[in-house]
Amino acid sequence: MKKLLALLLAAALPAFAIPNEINAEYQLTSKGITIGRVVESFVRKGESYSISSVSRSEGILKALYDEQITLNSVGKVGPGGLQPLQFDERRTRDSKRDVNATFDWGRGVMHSRFKGETSEHALPHQTQDRISMMYQFMHAKPRAGNLVIAMSNGRKVEHYTYRLVDEVRIATPLGEFDTLHIERVTDTPRDSKAEVWLAKDHFNFPIRVVFDDPRGLRVEQTIVALQTR
Repeated sequence: MKKLLALLLAAALPAFAIPNEINAEYQLTSKGITIGRVVESFVRKGESYSISSVSRSEGILKALYDEQITLNSVGKVGPGGLQPLQFDERRTRDSKRDVNATFDWGRGVMHSRFKGETSEHALPHQTQDRISMMYQFMHAKPRAGNLVIAMSNGRKVEHYTYRLVDEVRIATPLGEFDTLHIERVTDTPRDSKAEVWLAKDHFNFPIRVVFDDPRGLRVEQTIVALQTR
């Protein structure tokens, strides 16, 4: 079996040779029905970055559950890729679920604020937040075996393992892309599954993502607009 990160390295540019700006839009569907839209922006200025991701419900879901979720991440760009300094998640319907996290890399601690309470958590090397994780694929480094990423949702830190499925050309509303298809390696049936298709000629940017919840919900996120400069 081919080594995942060796392929990622071949498709990726050096850590500092990344776009200064990325603007992307995704369509969210479930069982072929449009349920939402995601608008994202990535801006890099020197050694700093900021990411914004806004998800809005659409179609039948909007009529039943009108929601907007905003994710923001700011941090630094270095030889190892993105290093988040602050992450927050905001919801329009249920602000009690809002979360904020700051990353103290000097002490190796993540500070979390959720439901009016604060907590501290160990911060593994190169931990990503929920949104920076998808942009970290631009900075893949060679290493044998699977790709293991520490990821925080703002409340805790977990390790996610991905493996290469195949290299495939896929069709999207924006056209066809040559991709690296990777998937999360799960340990139990209770784990959420995820598959990601990374566009090899577009900085390993995710152009399709499929989430499978253990309760049976399957959501597909497909690119419909993409600009880089």
